[in-house]
Amino acid sequence: MVKKKGGDLIAEFLVKEKIPYVFGICGHGNVGLLDSLYDVRDEVKLVSPRHEQTAAHMADGFFRVSHTPAATLTSTGPGSANLIMGLAVAQTDSSAVFSITANVPTSQFNRGPFQELNQHHQADFNNVIKPVVKRSFQPTRVEMLPLAMRQAATTMTTGRPGPVNLDVPYNLFMEEAEVKEEPAWNGYLSRRSGASEDDVSKTVDLLLAAERPVLFVGHGVTLSEAGEELTVLSHRLSIPVISSPNGMGTIDMRDELSLGFIGRNGAYAANQAGRHADLVLAIGARFDDRSASSWKPGYSWNFPATKLVHVDVDHAELGRNYAPDMAILADAKAFMRQVLHELERRGIDNAPRLQPWRHEIAGWRREWEHFIRPGFEAHQTPIRPERIVADCRKVLPDDAIITLDSGIHHNWFMQFWEARRPQTMLNTWGYSGMGFGPSSALGAKLAAPERPVVSICGDGGFTMVPHVLCTAVEYDIPVVWVVWNNFAWGAIRDLQYAYFDGREYGTGFYQGPNREPYNPDFAMWAKAAGVASWTVTRSQDFASVLEEAVTSNRPALIDVHVDANIRPPATGAWELPPIPPKEPVFGGPWIPGA
Repeated sequence: MVKKKGGDLIAEFLVKEKIPYVFGICGHGNVGLLDSLYDVRDEVKLVSPRHEQTAAHMADGFFRVSHTPAATLTSTGPGSANLIMGLAVAQTDSSAVFSITANVPTSQFNRGPFQELNQHHQADFNNVIKPVVKRSFQPTRVEMLPLAMRQAATTMTTGRPGPVNLDVPYNLFMEEAEVKEEPAWNGYLSRRSGASEDDVSKTVDLLLAAERPVLFVGHGVTLSEAGEELTVLSHRLSIPVISSPNGMGTIDMRDELSLGFIGRNGAYAANQAGRHADLVLAIGARFDDRSASSWKPGYSWNFPATKLVHVDVDHAELGRNYAPDMAILADAKAFMRQVLHELERRGIDNAPRLQPWRHEIAGWRREWEHFIRPGFEAHQTPIRPERIVADCRKVLPDDAIITLDSGIHHNWFMQFWEARRPQTMLNTWGYSGMGFGPSSALGAKLAAPERPVVSICGDGGFTMVPHVLCTAVEYDIPVVWVVWNNFAWGAIRDLQYAYFDGREYGTGFYQGPNREPYNPDFAMWAKAAGVASWTVTRSQDFASVLEEAVTSNRPALIDVHVDANIRPPATGAWELPPIPPKEPVFGGPWIPGA
């Protein structure tokens, strides 16, 4: 038993658990903890952005690149409330974040002190945060802290990772007690659950018997760091791979067996392969509405006509959207290693297989390439969206990290980006929160300081978090922001054009009685913050400016004027009930026997 202040216990816990960063903002509720963090500043660095939402996104981006959790720190009341959207993004995209929030002192519970929520329960902030974390812990005595922190670390990093919350009445930071210290957990990826031998054997039987199989991989493969196993398995059996955005890069997307994304803004070959497959082995993928064409038969998938083996570390995802023929609760890496071992046991080598299936897919690829090539080759003003994707592909090295916000630019990158390595394409996918891209880039760069990090973000999303410029300059974080400037909430305006006869309202950025397109001068805004900046209106200039920004190794922003009237060519569907979805622009549904 040792006698310590609560703040010191928390600081020592962060050191013991090897949590290297705290992203947080000061307040009267957490000054006691800040004082304890001062003593460990050489081992746990405090980075203070200008908004708590950005703190959450920074921790999220840091984890996605490093697979090491970071912490956030906020004060009582509004500061902690500002975390909610960022934690919702982290939860739906399975990022481990250790969120420390301060609450009112225990001696003032239920008396309505400054910033207490007490309508239904005393010090009730943890009921606000519960829906967006795996678990919220609220110790009310210093003696409760060690166990709560160890349980929080365990919850955060086991099974499907996600954010947790430690909600601490701020008197605990300064109060002392004799406590029993808990051992370190430090457990991410150190404990893996595998499948039963029988399930592995049955899966291999199905894979060997299938004539048109595909692998569908999601974020679970990325989180399990199973890219090598995926690539070996795909090549061992000549099976093509379809990826969700958070699974992109787990197989090099330039690989002939990589088909890209599936769904409304997926690649044509991916949707065609999904429609025509006789077996889908889904690993760490959710079958959400955007990667399943809103579950409409024939647009992306054809279950139950197609057999489905669904593998996931989260039991809640098995059978959520499609009833699988086999549901296997297992870690992606452990499962694929088991499958590879079973193939070796059976003497299955790397001999080419499935030639008719791969030949058919190659034909779909050629059709798609012929259809999209003109857009990638054209130079015009405003710039065609395809040119931005093409030049990013040309300029950025294989290990570059891109972060993407919610918006029409994200649709273009889902469809045409070629991620070459895992953990290099960071998306706000499940909750689609604007501000994620520009903010998470800061955390990603701290996780990989030697690699280029580029945030491709919409003009609307960047305007929500422009203070990221200040943080980049203050802490010398050389991120590049590419602001996709189309003078609109472009993705939503496109819905108005498509479904409401072009009755555009509230989605364009205009100024004055003549409704001239308006945006701030992003380059001047960046310059005022001390960030290098450029405005690009000619497609011929973008690649060289991007290269200069990346090689400058300082915070930089590029304001790129993009044509808002060119839309990603839909190859699947996305439904907004009760509105009937538009048919694909290229290709169409296929239902067996129809």
